[in-house]
Amino acid sequence: MQKTCVVIPCFNEAERLDPNAFLAALAGAPSLAFLFVNDGSTDATLRVLEELRARAPEQIEVLALERNSGKAEAVRRGVLQAAALGARIVGYWDADLATPLRYVPIFEQVLERDALVFVLGSRVRMLGREVKRSAPRHYLGRGVATLAGVALGLPVYDTQCGAKLFKATPAVLSAFERPFELGWSFDIELLARLLAREAEVGDIDVRHQCCEVPLEEWTDAPGSKLTVAQFPKVASELARLFFIVRGARRASRQKP
Repeated sequence: MQKTCVVIPCFNEAERLDPNAFLAALAGAPSLAFLFVNDGSTDATLRVLEELRARAPEQIEVLALERNSGKAEAVRRGVLQAAALGARIVGYWDADLATPLRYVPIFEQVLERDALVFVLGSRVRMLGREVKRSAPRHYLGRGVATLAGVALGLPVYDTQCGAKLFKATPAVLSAFERPFELGWSFDIELLARLLAREAEVGDIDVRHQCCEVPLEEWTDAPGSKLTVAQFPKVASELARLFFIVRGARRASRQKP
């Protein structure tokens, strides 16, 4: 396994996946690998992934889940598989490449700072950047980020960007040991688990070892799994979120 392995969760992505983009990223980076997780797709996704693996068998792995389990579980299983294969840096990236793959080496460079263990992509809309999001998703995202920051007690700007990279340390991997309780907002639960690890073991400092990297380019891809009809479900998850992170935050405050 290469030094860096990026997990790509896939559910019915046969029409949206861009194989050439992944192959191009691998061509210039011999230390990079992709692990595609087919999350019980009902279309031709698995066939597309197997054909893609055949074109770069030393840098592409495919993990086929028995049934559709959701993005959170697909990511979790993929991360554990990548770590078991020996990757020293692991991450996960949305299959639609809303965040271009050129950010993978940028995130790697940020992780080279000795103290850092976790890098999060951050979609900051401002002049001079091409961060294109639909209005509903933008305002939902800002609301979620604000609530997440309050719940976690962290100055995090964007928890939900589907581009993250981290060192495969025992502290970080421990956050993936059991299934997530949340679905769409599992990224927030991941941060809560890291806070709990900080309080219980002390081998990670979330506030100072996690870093957000503002993206200069991000585009909503057609066919997103998040629609307006799902907003009530998201609201329900956010309500559960406060109960999930409350214990982690309390434990963190009690840390000597």
